[in-house]
Amino acid sequence: MQNLVKRVLLFFIFMVMISTAAQAQFEEPEIKKVENTKEARAAFQAQFSNIKWTGQGFRYNELDRMPSIEIRAVLQDVYGDPTQTVEDIIEKDGYLRDGKSIQFEYWFIIDGYIPMMVLDLEGPFEDGLVYVGASRYVDLMPEVKRTLTKELRSASPKEYVDYFYSPERGQWFRVAYEAGEYKKEEIKQPSHIKTK
Repeated sequence: MQNLVKRVLLFFIFMVMISTAAQAQFEEPEIKKVENTKEARAAFQAQFSNIKWTGQGFRYNELDRMPSIEIRAVLQDVYGDPTQTVEDIIEKDGYLRDGKSIQFEYWFIIDGYIPMMVLDLEGPFEDGLVYVGASRYVDLMPEVKRTLTKELRSASPKEYVDYFYSPERGQWFRVAYEAGEYKKEEIKQPSHIKTK
C-alpha cells in the first residue's frame, strides 16, 4: 500500500512539473525597447557584437499588411520614440549612405538576452516593417512577433514626426501623424540635419 501511495504521489509531482514547464513555454516574451541615447545604443551594440542577424522566423501576419506610416504611430504609443532615426545616423556618421537610409529603427531586448530590431527601410511608402533577430533564437521569433503584433494591434496611434531621405527619388520627406492625419510631405533637407 505504501508503494502505491508513493507511486501516486510521484505521478502527481511529475505531472505538476510537466504542466509547469508547458505553461512556461507559452508565456509571452518580455519585450524591452533600447532607449534613444548614444549610451544605450552603444551598450546594445557592444553586448550583441557577435550576433548573426537573420530575418527568418518572423512569420507574415496582419501587421505586415498595415502601412508602415501607421505602424510607426502605434509603435510610438507602445514604446515611445524610436531607438534610432535618420538624424541619429547622420549625427554619428556625418553623412547618409544609401544602405542606411532609414526612417526609424526600434531596437529591443527580449527576455533580457535576445536582441531584435524592427526597422523601416522604405520610409512611408510601403506596408509592414523589416524584422531581424539573433539567428540562434530563430525558433522563438514567431512567438515574439505574435506578442509584438498583439501589443501594437491593441494600441492607439500616437502623434510623431520623422524625416526620411529617399535616395531613389533624391528627396527628403517629413513623415508624421498629427491631428488624426497621416502625412508624408516632400521637403528640402531639414536645417537641423547637418551632413558633411
